[in-house]
Amino acid sequence: MIFTNLSPEHIESHGSFEKYKRAKLEIARALEASKKRPRYIVANADDEHGNDFLAIDVERRLPYSLQDLKLYNLHKDGAALIFKENDEEITIRLPIVGLFNVYNALAAITLARALDISWKDIEKALGTLSKVPGRVEHFHSARDASKKVTAVVDYAHTPDSLEKLYQAFKDVPKVCVLGNTGGGRDKWKRPEMATIAERHCDHIILTNEDPYDENPRKIVEEMAMAIEDKSKLEIIMDRRQAIKRALEVAVDGGYVLVSGKGTDPYIMGANGAKQPWSDAKVVQEELRSVS
Repeated sequence: MIFTNLSPEHIESHGSFEKYKRAKLEIARALEASKKRPRYIVANADDEHGNDFLAIDVERRLPYSLQDLKLYNLHKDGAALIFKENDEEITIRLPIVGLFNVYNALAAITLARALDISWKDIEKALGTLSKVPGRVEHFHSARDASKKVTAVVDYAHTPDSLEKLYQAFKDVPKVCVLGNTGGGRDKWKRPEMATIAERHCDHIILTNEDPYDENPRKIVEEMAMAIEDKSKLEIIMDRRQAIKRALEVAVDGGYVLVSGKGTDPYIMGANGAKQPWSDAKVVQEELRSVS
């Protein structure tokens, strides 16, 4: 089992964050009760809840931390991790962005080394890692376009994941398109996500996501109330038009971050209605239109 981090989600369903955490720990305790051998728990020691998972009674309890690295560098198109082992430096290059992916790589490397997988094999596997659809997925304007824009589609739908997505692009101008996944649930996070967007984004476009049986306009207006600088804000309920507008207002060399749905194939509406949808497809179509 690998534990990466824990942040509030599905709180209204569980009743409290502590109950949510207990539900996650039950998964680890199922491993504790398993008759299979050997049993491994790999846990992020930099997360405040990591030690709770490392306390599970199994044969191998393996913490990982940024302190395991001699150095790491984050780039717009990837990251580099430098380890030191037996006076030898090992460099692992990742074709994926963000500090959160450095942590994910550390988790995988920690388990791989415990299983006696060589550094050479680890370097090859991570260096040729395929991009995951809907997870920090990049799309670029045409080479001959008068304005160069990079659009990024990501599943980020919680305050923690949204913060980490925006931090991965902290040094570039950003137009951010977001809504609030799941009408009728986790209403507490609406102002938090709006505040995070205001803190990181140069321009914010709030749009429809998955309202289910709730009024979609009401959802984004609850988010909008938390944004103090209204000059940054637009509300465009049609998600395609929101993406198109974001690409239009993005500056040359800038980024458009479209979050919340990732590869979800539908926008979920009232009474079980499903609107076929693909953020990636719409982004590519509108990029060609803008170009």
